[in-house]
Parts: sequence; C-alpha cells; structure tokens
Amino acid sequence: MSADPTQVLAFETDCHIFDGCGFPAPGLHSFLFEPLWGDGDSNVYFNKTMLLALLGSIVIVGFFWAAFRKPKVVPGKLQMVAEAGYDFIRRGVVYETIGKREGEKYVPLIVSLFFFVWMMNLWSVIPLAQFPVTAIIAYPAVLALVVYVLWVSLTFKRHGFVGFFKNVTGYDKSLGAVLPLAMLIEFFSNLLVRPFTHAVRLFANMFAGHTLLLLFTIASWYLLNGIGIAYAGVSFIMTIVMTAFELFIQALQAYVFVLLTCTYIQGALAEHH
Repeated sequence: MSADPTQVLAFETDCHIFDGCGFPAPGLHSFLFEPLWGDGDSNVYFNKTMLLALLGSIVIVGFFWAAFRKPKVVPGKLQMVAEAGYDFIRRGVVYETIGKREGEKYVPLIVSLFFFVWMMNLWSVIPLAQFPVTAIIAYPAVLALVVYVLWVSLTFKRHGFVGFFKNVTGYDKSLGAVLPLAMLIEFFSNLLVRPFTHAVRLFANMFAGHTLLLLFTIASWYLLNGIGIAYAGVSFIMTIVMTAFELFIQALQAYVFVLLTCTYIQGALAEHH
C-alpha cells in the first residue's frame, strides 16, 4: 500500500474520533512508496523519492542557470538572490572554516551540497510533494560517503600514509601511557563513526520532523468530530507552528551538513603536529 502523506489512512477511510475507529498513527509505512515505474520486487524501479530528487536537481540547476546565464554588473532580483546564497556559503562557511586560499577550490562543491540538501529537505512542506527526500537514509548516506571519500583522499594526498595514520588516530606522544587507547578510539571515531553520524544527523532530523508534521496533520482530521473539534483546532495550530519550525530546521540541517564537510576538509588539509 502506498504511504503517500497526501493519502494517509485517516483521509482515505474518513476516520474520525467517536466513529469507532482507532487513531491511524504515522509509522514506518509513512516512508514507503510504491514504484511509479518498474517492479518493487526487482532492482530496477522508480518511486516518488527518486522523482523528487531528480526534480530537485533540475530546480537547483535551473535556478542558478537562470540567475547567471546573463550576469549583470547591477544584478536583477534573481541574480541578487543567487549571489547572496552563493556568497553566504562561500564566505560564511568555506572561508571561515577552511580559509580563503585553501577553500576557494571547494566552494562549488560546498555550494552544490548545501542547496541540494536544502532542496531535498524543502520538499516536506511543498504541496503535492510533502515528503523530505533526506528522510530516506540512502540519500544522506550517499552524500556522507562522497564527503568521506573526499576526506580520505585529501588526507592521503596531503600527508602520505604515515601522515594519514597520524591524522586519523590523533597521534600525540605527550599522551604517554594512554596513547594506544586514545589512538584506537580516534581511529574508530574518524573512520567508522564519523560518516555514520554525518548521515544520520541529517536523516534523523528530517525523519522526526516529518513524523511530527504527519502526526498533527492526521490528528487535526481525526479529531474533527463532535466535541473533538476544539482539539482539532489546537492540533491544526500546532501543524502550522511545526511547519514554520520545520522550515528553520531544514535550512539549519543543510547548513550543519556543509559546515561539518568543511571541518573534515580542513582537518585533512591541516598540518599534523
């Protein structure tokens, strides 16, 4: 059964409180979608989240192409918005974390990551879409993997094998007897825990936020009967409040994702002492 948030069980069955039906709470089924094309039992299919990811990429590319295809010294409104977003990430994230000289070459990557993640998050509050792509763990995991591979390759390139080992283990002779234990902890933290937390931080926030939005939306409909109408009004207000809060979280999580990316790059480029 499709679990499209626009077709949740409460709306399909016209279920209300006092009708003798239970509350159709959101759950994992709310994050599963039937294939739009192909067979869900095979390895080749295309579903709603894939469509949103594709459309999101087209929207981002189209926006920046429209903004900069004919750049002007005195920018128009679209170019001004695009320049403001680009400059915010370049100066406020890349330059502040990596530095201007080292960081300039990574600006295109970080800007692309920020707007892609933000757009994938924004689908949650866009009518008809109403689902954050990053609430599916595969998408944050792939993005985190890209950053992880970049971090490992940069560390090897800059420091060599010995330098890489010291970088990922936090080697410091001044630690004395606890050095082996500290190195073991740092090794697992950097090579195993780091990419995991990088992906899960984004996924968990979007998963939880979407679940809360579904909960209050379904509750507003479910309580819309008899004396439950008063509670339905409260739930509807909470839906609006949570939507506004979710807009803030969506931008914040995109910012945190690229900020951590820059931190990892900076650590790969920094000299180990």
